[in-house]
Amino acid sequence: MKFSEIKSHLGGYSVGIAGAGGLGSNCAIALARSGIGHLVIADHDIVDSGNLNRQYYFIDQVGMKKTEALKMNIERVNPETKIDIYDTELTRENIPVIFRDCDIIVEAFDKSEMKQMLAETVLSLWPERPLIMGSGLAGYGKTNKLKESFMGRTLIACGDQESEISDELPPMAPRVGIVANMQANAVVEILMKRKSHENNT
Repeated sequence: MKFSEIKSHLGGYSVGIAGAGGLGSNCAIALARSGIGHLVIADHDIVDSGNLNRQYYFIDQVGMKKTEALKMNIERVNPETKIDIYDTELTRENIPVIFRDCDIIVEAFDKSEMKQMLAETVLSLWPERPLIMGSGLAGYGKTNKLKESFMGRTLIACGDQESEISDELPPMAPRVGIVANMQANAVVEILMKRKSHENNT
């Protein structure tokens, strides 16, 4: 299938991204490059200079809201992608509103409690809707340990499922980027298997 056909197909779908840090920003860029028609991005943080070692931002964006900076960067890559941003912390109460029209949701949080909250909320609200999570991406090397694992019929985890972030094992661009692109690749694969505009709710 030609890229023009892939882009045309993916242009009919909407993807929600929970978090605009290392995973979220890189995944969003990959999805925009792939031709996803609509991205819904939620995060309440600002760009910090310490983010630049792994997140898809630039030095002149330090101090900006991540959602606004990421929207700007996506528009420079693919101005055809529709982007809705929410500068807010995701909760059990606002997730049903923010991601209600998304075909797939990508989890891109740092904190385990936020990952759990999102997973429980999404799986409860939309048991048929795919959720692509990141799990285990700290440090460097050990590329062969990074994998895509099915945790259920609609839940996929990307990463090594074991390396936890710490001061001695920080998140770095290579592994974060690999996992973010694994998440984007899983999204594309799922949507390419669907008939046009088929929406699992």
